[in-house]
Amino acid sequence: MAGNDQLPRAIHDLEQEFAGLAGEIPESPEKRAISLLHGIVMEMWRAQGAETSANGDGDWAWPDVAELYRSAPPMEGEAVNTPLPPGTQAPDFELRDPSGNAVGLHDLRGRPVVIVFYPLDWSPGCSQQLDLYQMEIDEFRRRDAELLAISVDSLYSHGAWTAVRGLTFPLLADFHPKGAVARDYSVWREQDGFSERALYVLDADGVIRYSHVAPYLHHVPDIYELLEAVDEAAAARV
Repeated sequence: MAGNDQLPRAIHDLEQEFAGLAGEIPESPEKRAISLLHGIVMEMWRAQGAETSANGDGDWAWPDVAELYRSAPPMEGEAVNTPLPPGTQAPDFELRDPSGNAVGLHDLRGRPVVIVFYPLDWSPGCSQQLDLYQMEIDEFRRRDAELLAISVDSLYSHGAWTAVRGLTFPLLADFHPKGAVARDYSVWREQDGFSERALYVLDADGVIRYSHVAPYLHHVPDIYELLEAVDEAAAARV
């Protein structure tokens, strides 16, 4: 098809335009995020070009969006924050889910709540972590625990990522003011513009019973330790 033949050239032209504009953007977390997305797209292009050449059919086809995280740049870095300690009353918040509905922590009293802070949609470790929780969703439900995942991505990004990954628990947008909830929970990475990979388990009264910040951004916390913490939070209320 003519459109398919023109696509690599069109991407080449866009790459040249991006290169010309990149130098005009001041250094900031936003520029790093844009550069990260640019890198993902270019890796898609190169990987698909190699596959097309290997097949020898000359047809251009976009790769499976759900698999893009496999070729995304790695997310690395040591933790720079210490989480709020157990025994602390969890800071209240109200954030929007992908459908635009407000989800307030104050509305979830009476049951354990698991709060998952993760850096960004579409990144490698975050894809694997939330896929794991989705696979074990029945274990959370069996414990009557509410699972909430929070990042600084917009609700539109969350909506796309929820659909692609088949997630059934809410992703909440800590988008504006950016990272406000992550700051309240002492997991904001100012130099990066996103949160630590962190977990909080609250009891039915909203008291923190377990808190954890991954020692490295790419480290996915142990699922069995998390479920054990939910059990302990459920038993903590008297």
